[in-house]
Amino acid sequence: MLDRVLNPATKAPNFGRRDNAPVGWAVSDAPVPYPDAVAAMEARAAAIADGQAGELVWLLEHPPLYTAGVSAKAGDLLEPDRFPVFPTGRGGQFTYHGPGQRVAYVMLDLTARRRDVRAFVAALEAWVIGALAEFNVEGGLREGRVGVWVERRTPGLPPREDKIAAIGVKLRRWISFHGVSLNVEPDLGHFSGIVPCGVTEHGVTSLVDLGLPVTMDEADAALRHSFAQVFGEVTDAPPPV
Repeated sequence: MLDRVLNPATKAPNFGRRDNAPVGWAVSDAPVPYPDAVAAMEARAAAIADGQAGELVWLLEHPPLYTAGVSAKAGDLLEPDRFPVFPTGRGGQFTYHGPGQRVAYVMLDLTARRRDVRAFVAALEAWVIGALAEFNVEGGLREGRVGVWVERRTPGLPPREDKIAAIGVKLRRWISFHGVSLNVEPDLGHFSGIVPCGVTEHGVTSLVDLGLPVTMDEADAALRHSFAQVFGEVTDAPPPV
C-alpha cells in the first residue's frame, strides 16, 4: 500500500513565484562531467542570490558515476572501483547517475516563492509524480524512503516496490541546487555497485523497464509540462556550461 500518494487528478501543490516570472529551462545534449555540473550550479545559484541571474532548471545526463550525499554510509558503496565516486553536498545517500537517466538540476529562489523547505520538497515530489502520470504510471511516496516509487504487480507473485526517481537538494541563501533524477532507460545493472539511497529490500526501475518505450525527449516534455503545473511557466534558456 502507498503511504502517501498524489492522485494525478488532484490539483498539484502550487510553489510558484509571487511575481509569476518564468523559469529558464535548459537542456544539454551531450553528457556533462559531474564536477563541471556542480561548478556551474554553484555559480548560477550564487548569481541568483545576488540578483544577477534568473532561476534555471537544467536537464542533462552524466557519464556513469556514483555520488555520495551527506548521509552516505561507507558500507553502502559496494564496488568503489567500478565508477568514479563524488562526494556531494546534497541530501541523501549514495546514488547512481549515467546515460539514460534524466537529471534535472533545479536552481530556484525560495525567497521569491516560499521559504518552506518541506513544501519545496513536496513540490519536487509532485512534479515527478505528475510527469509519470503522463505515461499512466502511478508514482507514490513511502514513509522513511526518499524519492518516487512504483508498485509492480506480476500474476502469481506478491507486489513489488521499485524506485524510479531520486530526489536530493541543497539550499544556500535560500537558493536551491541539485534536484531530481528520473530513470528513463539507464543500465539498471549499474545500481548494483551501491546500496541505492541506503535501501536494500527494494529494487530500482525505469520507464523502459516498466515496458514503456519512452524516449528522453518524451520524458523531457512530460517533465516540462508537470513542472509548469507546480512551479510556474518556463522559457527556453541556454545551459550554464
